[in-house]
Amino acid sequence: MTTLHIQLQRLIEQDSQRMAILRLVSSFNLPQGCVAAGFVRNLVWDTLHHHTNSTPLNDIDVIYFDSDNRDAARDLAIEAQLSEQMPELNWQVRNQARMHERNGDKPYLDVVDAMSYWPEKETAVAAKINADAMVECISAFGYESLFALHISHNPKRDISSFDQRVTSKNWLTLWPKLTVVRNSV
Repeated sequence: MTTLHIQLQRLIEQDSQRMAILRLVSSFNLPQGCVAAGFVRNLVWDTLHHHTNSTPLNDIDVIYFDSDNRDAARDLAIEAQLSEQMPELNWQVRNQARMHERNGDKPYLDVVDAMSYWPEKETAVAAKINADAMVECISAFGYESLFALHISHNPKRDISSFDQRVTSKNWLTLWPKLTVVRNSV
């Protein structure tokens, strides 16, 4: 386990709201279930920018991988159940076993493979509570660029959609120390 991996685990463990979210999601026992994207990314960027308050999350991205039950209605049912428990949050649940169809990709192998197709490398991070009741972090591209305050284009996706996301999500205003990396490999 790398130093950055351990540092990320500690950041999450020190955030009571994120821990409550992870515990709730864990209670659903979703195959490979975890909370991804801004849930993890924003925490790191907020910390490195010395924000005293967490940047509000647009949504809570719950991902899992169940090739035996790819019915989109299941995701909506899980969202509804999560909303009953924590109605103040905007839940978005997606079974990654079917998301390749929407994205025009080859079938994904698991949640890490699915994240490897996301537009920015630093968004392709997730956390969960593992079988030992500990925080476990996963990433499609590692943690170095996330902690280096990069926002890197994933060459598996079109550069224009990457640029549009950087602009529309206002990341450079929220976290002005970020560096945009357009030609990453």
